[in-house]
Order: sequence, then structure tokens, then C-alpha cells
Amino acid sequence: MDSIVAYTEEIDDLEQAASEIFDQVKNFKLHKNSLGILFFEEETDYPELYRQLSAKWDFPIVGCTAMAMLLGREGFRNLGISFMIMSGDDCFFSVGITDDFNINDYKEKIENTYRSLEAALPDRPKLVLTFGEMVQEDIHVDADYVLEELDRLSGHIPVYGAIASDGFSFGRYRIFCNDQIRKHGQLIVLISGNVEPKFYHINSINNKATSSFRVTESKRNIVYRLGQDTFVDMLRKQDMNVDKNMVLGDYILSPFVAIKEYPNGDHVEVARTLSYLDQNVGSAGFLGSIPEDAVMSVAIISRADVQTSVARGFDQVYEDIRNSNGRYKTILCSTCCARFIALGSDTDAEAKAYQTRLPEDVSLIGIYSYGEFCPVKGSITGQRYNFFHNFTFSILMI
Repeated sequence: MDSIVAYTEEIDDLEQAASEIFDQVKNFKLHKNSLGILFFEEETDYPELYRQLSAKWDFPIVGCTAMAMLLGREGFRNLGISFMIMSGDDCFFSVGITDDFNINDYKEKIENTYRSLEAALPDRPKLVLTFGEMVQEDIHVDADYVLEELDRLSGHIPVYGAIASDGFSFGRYRIFCNDQIRKHGQLIVLISGNVEPKFYHINSINNKATSSFRVTESKRNIVYRLGQDTFVDMLRKQDMNVDKNMVLGDYILSPFVAIKEYPNGDHVEVARTLSYLDQNVGSAGFLGSIPEDAVMSVAIISRADVQTSVARGFDQVYEDIRNSNGRYKTILCSTCCARFIALGSDTDAEAKAYQTRLPEDVSLIGIYSYGEFCPVKGSITGQRYNFFHNFTFSILMI
């Protein structure tokens, strides 16, 4: 599969923006099957942008809003429009977007969309690429629930993607597929054919508090009890902030690490960002679900960990590229908005970790997201499990 990336800072004159994108990819050879992936800041008039792009290209275009973007040699960009074309003769793309859904009907709507996309492919899909929404209210659907459904429908093939983001307004994000736009739905791309995706998951958590707690009562993304204590009581005993309800800003650099255990002995460690407290009940709401019996502890994040971990992750990426005999030419990445905050004024630190070493024939595009979908390996068997993450840097190489 070949690919190319284009970028423009222009978001007001979308005819000009499209012209700049066309000019940057004019020498790229389109193969039999192609897919466009588009990320842009929330102020962009997407319907007009799509009208401009689709007037020239008839291949599907998908993507979402992003508070900031990552590109290959351009590196970090917090403004503008980024666009990737993936193209190949021996790979196939089937794309669609669900209707807006809620906690009562999401399974039906995801399955209807997935089955129609699956039927359009000549063979079994090897990868699910997906983008969706951040949970804000009880009627919205946790990304973990969406992931579980995609995992079931696909027969456990890898699922990769991100949660759409905006400029921390938490209300202006959008996902789209061709001329369709959603806020409470899910974009699904199935890819089949001659593809062998590789995944890399970088959590940057090198230090954790010595205390750990077993979850004894939880539901979806809400944890009620750790051991015999309510979650709020546990925080109080640890001299942590419990003085207000909305605590996302207070805890964004102190994610909680949850260890999920499997019957086969595997365990997987995942970060979860604390969002709000219910003082009356004593519970805590997170940006991802936490199962009962998971073991939780508080992580300690440093800017240095965020910077160096991405460099180490790309060391493995580049080694795999060198050993692939030219197979891998496309990289998608997603990094958590909380990491952006951790970097402070050094906002391009993650881009610097790969920017100067990216091979000339390899394209990279990515976003800062409100959560990441990426498979992870179990601790004992090495089996891959589809997972939804917070505070991670995830990489797909295809």
C-alpha cells in the first residue's frame, strides 16, 4: 500500500485549501483502490471542504476534527487541515458511518453498519479503523462498549482508531464519512487484502504510587467502591483533591492505572483519566470503563517520560520498517490530549521524536485525541487484545 500526506493552514478559503492539497499530491499515483483520511480543526466548514475534494476524487474520504495534528516531516501542527491518501491494487476499503446512537440502540446500529460494510468486501477484513465520540452523559456510549461490539462483530481482528477532539470545548468535535457528519455515531472502515498491520502502544507511565486498590463495585465508566471504601473516601484518605465534582483538570496529569486480568493468566495495564466525582454517592467517573475486580493505582506522569517514551517507541517502528523489505510505507498515530498538556510549552516534543528519522518513502499522519483504540499484548501469552486507552501514544503501521 502506498500513501502520501498533504497539509494546509488555510481553513477560511476552502477552494484555496483544496487547491493546495491537490498540488501537493499531484505526482502521487492512485492505484485501483484508495481511501482519504482527513483531520481538521473544529472551525473548518467540512461540507464545503468535502465538496471541493469530491469534485476531483471519487474515492471515500473519512476522518474527524482534531485539537492538533501530527504529520511526517511537518511535525506538530495545531491549526489547519491534514490529509492522507492510502492507495493499493491489492487492498480493499469499505467505509460507513452509523446513525447517531445512544446506550439503548448502539448495538443494533453498529451491527447494521458493520454487516453492510463486511458484505461489500471481496474477502474477510484484516483491520477495523474507527473514529467516534467522547462520553459526556449517561445516554452516550462508552468507547469501551463500542470497542467490545466491534471486537465481537469482527471476530477479534485488530481495531485501531481514536476519539474525535476539539479545542477542549468537549462539544464541537465531529466525525464524518463522505458527505455524512455525526456527533454521537461511529465511523467504521474495514480494510482487507494484502495488509499486515502492526501496532505499538506507548503509555509513558514509568512511575506509580505504592498503594493499589481492587475495584469492588463499578458500572461502565463509574467506580463506586475500592475495597470497602467509596472512591471519594479513598481519595480523601490519600490526601487527594475531593473538594469539587468536575476534576478532569485536576487529575489529567495523574491518570489511574487499571490492571485487567484474564482467565488465561494474562493481564493488561491501561490508563484511565478521572473526570468527575459524585460527592453524594462517593463514586468517580472516568473517560473509559473500569471492570470490577480490576486493580487500580495512581500514575505519576512527567514531561520527560512523555518525550522519551515516544522516541523509544519509534526506535522499534523504524527497526520494523528496515526489516520489512519496503512493505510498510504508511503510519497512523493517535496521542492523548492529556499528553499535550503534560508537554507544556514544548508542544512539538512528540513530533521531534520521529520527525528527523522518518524514511523518505514513509507517510505519517496523526491527531491529538480524547482517547485511543489500539490492540495491546497480554503479559504472558503475548495474545493481542483490542483496548481503548487514555494517556497513550498509539501507532498503526500498514
